[in-house]
Amino acid sequence: MDDNGTDHESRQHVEHQILERDRVTIVQYPDSQAGKPITHAEVWDVNATYGSSISDTENLYSPFSSQMDWEIAQWAKLHGLSSTAFSDFLSIGGVNEHLDLSYKNSRELNGIINKQLPGRPKFHHEQIIVAGEAFCIFYQDVLECIKALYGDLDFVDYLVFSPECHYTDDDETVRLYSDMHTETRRDNIPIIISTNKTQVTVFCNKTAYPIYLTIGNIPKEIHRKPYWHAHILLAYLPTTHLEHITNKASCRQSAANLYHACMACVLSPLKKAGLDGLAMCSGDGISCHCHPFFACFVGDYSKQVLATAVKTTECPKCDIPPDKLESSTAPFEIHDLHAILDTLATIDVGDLEFVQPVIHPFLERLPFANIFQAITPNILHQLYQGLVKHLLHWLAQGCGPIEIDVRCRRLPPNHHICLFMKGITGLSHVSGAEHAKIFCFILIHGLLDFLYLAQYLCHSSETLSLLDEALVLFHDNKQIFVNLDAYHATNHKDEFTQMTQWLECKEKIMHHAKFIRWRLHDNPSHHPRPLELSFDQTQTLTKHPSAKAVSFQSLVLDYGATYIHEALTRYIVQQNHLDKSLSCRRLEDLAANVLLPFCSDAVYHKIKWLSVDARGHGDPLVTVDSVHVKLCYCVGQIRAIFLIQERDAQSLFPLTNQPPRHLAYIEWFTPFPSTPDSRHGMYKITRIVCLGERVASIIPVSNIACSVHLIPKFGPVAPHHWMSNNVLEECDTFFINCYIDRHNFVTLR
Repeated sequence: MDDNGTDHESRQHVEHQILERDRVTIVQYPDSQAGKPITHAEVWDVNATYGSSISDTENLYSPFSSQMDWEIAQWAKLHGLSSTAFSDFLSIGGVNEHLDLSYKNSRELNGIINKQLPGRPKFHHEQIIVAGEAFCIFYQDVLECIKALYGDLDFVDYLVFSPECHYTDDDETVRLYSDMHTETRRDNIPIIISTNKTQVTVFCNKTAYPIYLTIGNIPKEIHRKPYWHAHILLAYLPTTHLEHITNKASCRQSAANLYHACMACVLSPLKKAGLDGLAMCSGDGISCHCHPFFACFVGDYSKQVLATAVKTTECPKCDIPPDKLESSTAPFEIHDLHAILDTLATIDVGDLEFVQPVIHPFLERLPFANIFQAITPNILHQLYQGLVKHLLHWLAQGCGPIEIDVRCRRLPPNHHICLFMKGITGLSHVSGAEHAKIFCFILIHGLLDFLYLAQYLCHSSETLSLLDEALVLFHDNKQIFVNLDAYHATNHKDEFTQMTQWLECKEKIMHHAKFIRWRLHDNPSHHPRPLELSFDQTQTLTKHPSAKAVSFQSLVLDYGATYIHEALTRYIVQQNHLDKSLSCRRLEDLAANVLLPFCSDAVYHKIKWLSVDARGHGDPLVTVDSVHVKLCYCVGQIRAIFLIQERDAQSLFPLTNQPPRHLAYIEWFTPFPSTPDSRHGMYKITRIVCLGERVASIIPVSNIACSVHLIPKFGPVAPHHWMSNNVLEECDTFFINCYIDRHNFVTLR
C-alpha cells in the first residue's frame, strides 16, 4: 500500500480496527461470579492425582520400563503404524532383545495401555429402538468429556469464565464479537456440538457420523490448532439408510427421530448438571461450581435441518418463507422454540393441521437450550462450497471451460495458492478446502467482498453466533484421524467397536505424554493467563544454506539475478553512509569503487513464517506463509537470498555498522497506484525498467513482510506460451490478488 492512498485507508478504517487486537477495550461484566473458586487444592492437583495411579513413582516413564520403552510405544501408537506391522517388526530376530522392551507384540503393548494407564472417558455401547428396529450408538459420558477438557493442564492459562464486552475504540461505541465470553452474560460452561459426516471407504460406501464436543471457554484461536486437542469425539451415531422402510416420507421421519433419540441419549446428563450444577476441577487444582449448557451447534445445512426439524429449503433459524430467502427487506422472526414444544406436547390430543416429523427433539429437556439460536453460520458450505459451484457453472457458460482451465495453468505459484494444472472445470468431489483455494483466484470481486466481510460481520448481539471457521479447519484435520485412520486400523468387521477401542488407546497415550512432559520439566510453576491470547508469526530460514557456494555468474544465469553485483555494491555504500544523503550519481560513483573480496556466496531458496502461539512455541506443523515477493509499500520478485560471510562483512563494512546476516536480491515493480481498479478492486503494477534494465536492489531479509500473489493481465485470450513457471518473466503487467487470505483482503481492499 502506498503513502498516497488516504481515501482508500479511510474506507478501510473499520476493517483495520477489527484486526488491531492491541486496541481492543475490554470491559468486565459487573458482579460476575463466573470462575469463582469454591475450593483451592494443591497446585497441579490434576497431575498429582493422575500420578498417584501409576504404580512406580520412581520411574518417570512408568508403567513403561525406560525412556526407549515409552518412546517406541508412543511411536507405534501415534504414527499410523498398523498392529500387524508393529508385531512383525518386533518379531525380527534380535530386535526385542537389543531394545529390551517390556512387550513383545502389539497385543502385549495394548494390554499395558488398557490395564496400567489411568483411564480417559470410555465409550459406551447402547441400542436405540426406532420403528421397531434396533440401532447401535457408541458414545462417551458427556460430563466426563467436559471435565477432561476443563481439567486439561494445557488450557489452564486460557480458559475464560467471566463475560466481557470488547470494543474497538476507547469510547466503547463499536462492539467487537469474537469468543463466546464476549457474546453471552451467562456465567456457565457453554457446550459446542459439531458434526461432519465422513465417508470412510468408497467401495462399500460406508460412512461415519461423528459428534464432537468442545467448550466455549476455550478461545477460538486454540480451536484452529489441531495439536491442542481442544475437541473430544463424543459419539458415533448410526448411519443407516433405513432400507427396510419403503415409504420415503416415513423413512425421512424415522431417520429424523432416530437422530434426535440418539442425541437425546448422549446429551441427557446435561439436564441435571445444567440446572443443579456440578463441581469441576481445572488443571491448576481450583474447583468451581459449574453449569454446563448446550450453546452452539455447528454443521452443514443438512445437519442444521435435521437438528432443528425444519423442512429442507426452509431457514433453520427463522420463519422467513423459502421464496423470500433472497430478500433483504422481508420481515422475519427467530423460530419460537417454546411454541413448538407446546404444540408437540399436544400431538396426541385432537387432530393437528400438520404432522411434525420429530416427536421428541433432543433438546426439549435441556435447560437454557434453544437450537434456533445455537445454529451458527456455516462458512464452508454456505459460502465457499455454495458459491463456488454456481460461480464455476456461470463462468464456464460465459467464458468457456477451455479458457478458464488455460488461465488456471498459467498462474504464478504462491504459498496460499493451489495450482490446478489440469484446470478446475472438470473437478469432481471437490473438498471444502479446495473450494476455498479456488476462490482465491476466481476473482469475482463482488462475491469475494461479500464472503470476507461476512466472516467479519456475521454476528448478532442476541445470539450465540460463534463463527464455525475454526471448527471447519478442525474438522478437515480431525476427521482424518478420528474416522479414516481409525477405520483403516480395523478389520472392517464390527468396525465401530474396534474404532472406539483404537481411539481410547490413542487418547491414553497422548494424555500420558502430557504427564511425562510435566514430570520431566520438574513440575513447572503456574503462569497466569496473558491478557490477550494472540498467535503471531516468526520468520525463519533453514539452518544451512540451500547452496553453500554459488558464483555471481550462476546467480545471473541460473537465478535471474542479473544485476546482483551492482545492487550489492550499492547496498554496501548505502550501509557505510547511513548518516548522509547521497545523490544517485554519487551513489553509483562510490559503488563502482567497491571491490568485493569474494566471487561466490551462500544462497537460500526459501523464507518461511511459522505460527507462534501465546506460549512462544513455534508450531512446526503449520507454515503460515513462504515468501517470494514483498508486501506493504513495494512489491518485488526475490531472485536470490544469500549471506555475506562474517570475514567478508568485516572488510566491507565498519565494525560499528555490520549488515544483517541474510540479504535478498529484489527486482522491483511499480508502487501501488492511488486507487485500485474500479472494475475488480485490485491494484495494477508493472515491472520497473530503466534504460532497458530491470531495477533491482539488495535488502535485508527481515524487511520482507509476507508473500503476495500476482494475477497476470491475460488480455482477451491467455497467450499459449505462458506457463506457471515462466509467466512472471513473460508478462509485464499484473494485478495484486487481495483474496488469498483475510489479512491481504483487509490490507489491500
